[in-house]
Amino acid sequence: MDKESALLRISQLRDQIEYHNRRYYQLDDPEITDDEYDRLMRELIDLENRFADDIDGSLSPTRRIGSAPLDKFESTTHLAPMLSLANAFSEADILDFNERVKRQLDAAHPVTFVVEPKIDGVAVNLLYVDGGLTIGATRGDGATGENITGNITTMRSVPLRIASSDPPPRRIEIRGEVFITVESFKKLNKERLDGGEPPFANPRNAAAGSLRQLDSKITARRPLRINCYAVGFAEGRTFSSQWEILETLRQWGFPVNENVRKAATIEDCIRYYHDLEKRRSDLPYEIDGMVIKVDNVASQNQLGAVSRSPRWAIACKFAPIQATTRIEDIAIQVGRTGVLTPVARMTPVQVGGVTVSSATLHNEQEILKKDIRIGDTVIVQRAGDVIPEVVKVMEAKRTGGERPFKMPAFCPVCGSQVIKIRKDAARSNSAAAREGVSHFCIGGLSCAAQRKGTILHFASRNAMDIDGLGVQLVNLFVERNLIATPADLYSLDAIIVSQLEGMGELSASNLLNAIENSKETTLGRFINALGIPGVGETTSRDLSQFFGSLERIMSAERKTLTFISGVGSEIAHSVYQFFRDVHNRKVIEALITAGVRFRDVWTGDDGKRVDLAQFINWLGKKEKGIEWDGIDKLGDTGSRSLASHFGELETIMCADAKALSAVKGINSTLAENITGFFMSGETRKVIRQLLECGVRFDEDEGDGSAAASSVKGKTFVFTGTLSRLVRGEAKKRVEEQGGKVTGSVSHNTDYVVAGENPGSKFDKAHELGIAVIDEDELENLLKSGEID
Repeated sequence: MDKESALLRISQLRDQIEYHNRRYYQLDDPEITDDEYDRLMRELIDLENRFADDIDGSLSPTRRIGSAPLDKFESTTHLAPMLSLANAFSEADILDFNERVKRQLDAAHPVTFVVEPKIDGVAVNLLYVDGGLTIGATRGDGATGENITGNITTMRSVPLRIASSDPPPRRIEIRGEVFITVESFKKLNKERLDGGEPPFANPRNAAAGSLRQLDSKITARRPLRINCYAVGFAEGRTFSSQWEILETLRQWGFPVNENVRKAATIEDCIRYYHDLEKRRSDLPYEIDGMVIKVDNVASQNQLGAVSRSPRWAIACKFAPIQATTRIEDIAIQVGRTGVLTPVARMTPVQVGGVTVSSATLHNEQEILKKDIRIGDTVIVQRAGDVIPEVVKVMEAKRTGGERPFKMPAFCPVCGSQVIKIRKDAARSNSAAAREGVSHFCIGGLSCAAQRKGTILHFASRNAMDIDGLGVQLVNLFVERNLIATPADLYSLDAIIVSQLEGMGELSASNLLNAIENSKETTLGRFINALGIPGVGETTSRDLSQFFGSLERIMSAERKTLTFISGVGSEIAHSVYQFFRDVHNRKVIEALITAGVRFRDVWTGDDGKRVDLAQFINWLGKKEKGIEWDGIDKLGDTGSRSLASHFGELETIMCADAKALSAVKGINSTLAENITGFFMSGETRKVIRQLLECGVRFDEDEGDGSAAASSVKGKTFVFTGTLSRLVRGEAKKRVEEQGGKVTGSVSHNTDYVVAGENPGSKFDKAHELGIAVIDEDELENLLKSGEID
């Protein structure tokens, strides 16, 4: 490079580094990773060394550390400079460091060292005068930092006084690194995202932002920790070695990293460097390298320092776990359980020593919270063997051409409809549902992406219970194109199976016998085996017992399905769409044709007698999730008036607007709404389906007792410990008056009775807007029919 080009590049690099210093040290919002910053600094150092006679070095960021303090904090001058460290990026760099040290010390014998993990946090200087904490400051520019004493004192890990039986030093500066553990960082970012705040890019960024709050109460709430590693200025105390410094700090009550080690030779340092890098992802905090220090303090003083770093220490950097790149597109992956996961396709970038070109975006909620768009410049992270993920969007780099992403309405693999299920609604056999993934392909029985997972679940113990059909065989059958859907299991050829790896005539015979025996099953097991998103063993059994036949379940409307306790609108929508998917229906038909048979479970009207007013109220409720308009403004009072006035459901359904207007509390507009609702073919279909399943009404309400009218037909759930009533006795009394007691809270629940230490049912009741009563209110309801 000629001189003119070099001087121009030096000017550009200085401007860039000063800009990024401000982003990093003052705004706590870096736009580039540490690795990219190091590359810029190395380039500038090289050019300044080559053209030293042609530049003014006093203005270079290579002569300073960080950036000047913000005006919002008072400045404070360190008694001894807080120098930065030169970097090593390879074994060769470490060996070069050792040779420089030996040459400058003229050491005939090996120099001993202390090695320490380089925590990725924020350096601070703690000044103690006569043993008491007087000033806590940031590094600043190395000579002058920001006075953040008020925030430092909120950290419980920072001693307010030196714990020593001997007189403490008159004045001493303790250097430390403030950090946040990985687990605490995840919780903090979740809280910020849930509160609509942007996430921190990394734990270091979070620690810096927390330390430099104007309100120390905010700092106090942040999970900050400190490791102390050095002494700056010391008046009245001397140390002979770095190891003595660390041991003394421990004795004085300062946290010192548990992974510091003595190293007799530079080879020991290198071995520890590689060991620490292997254990990097297992540590509870983030480290970006290891620091090697000459142990002997006299040798340190002899070696001295250059303008910005000591000659007796070096930072050995690891491959960065974060990098900046651009999202070129967002694709969809369909997992074995039907979960749709958005994946960022990115410009390839080196992260953690590996080229990364894609990163998981987890789910739609994650994308919305982080406001991730196609075309965004982002920070991507890869720690250990963890799948790369997008940490943060660099909003400052947006051009206006970025495009928001929407989850697809249809599966990109099989074309089936995509449904959305919330975490708390997905009580299913699907592991992905329990992980909170919200979008599912409904065509599980034939979707190629789900093939192995669907067949494996179909054969599982709580489903068709096909003994001997495990992961390896399912993989083998699918990969050899012997089966594509669960129905193909029943047409496997014995000779072909016996010739597969690991099989023989006996093994093949045992497996095919198990498959044949599975044809005789129960309806509940069969429904569970289909793998409907959100539907597990319990819901499958409930569907089986209520509807009594596969045909009724397959033709059930969504509103009909929600009549079953525990089946909300999202699960009802999932069941409804699953059985209307043409691919699923073909596989079910093939299973029946193959000879799969199950006992229809018919429970008659057992547990299906309901209060007429309660039924009308349920029927008339609007449910957006299943596109059910209901009867606007009818409510519980109007439902009871209709039931009391007409006495029978059929009479209500046949009543015209004039007859309905004669009912107390029913005006002409509401009467028209009721008439239109019961004339609807969809409404009549739901009622017909429920009647076919055995639902019957307690229709003779008349002017019964208050207790009967208030408890009869109502559904109760108990949570917590009752102080006077035994729960079994309370349940008996409710049932004697015509009420019903269930174990879970749903939209069909009328009252949740809460005792001492209520559980999650209490929270669920508030979420759904269900009345919560205490023991006294239950007693009043049972006695008088009213709650005081």
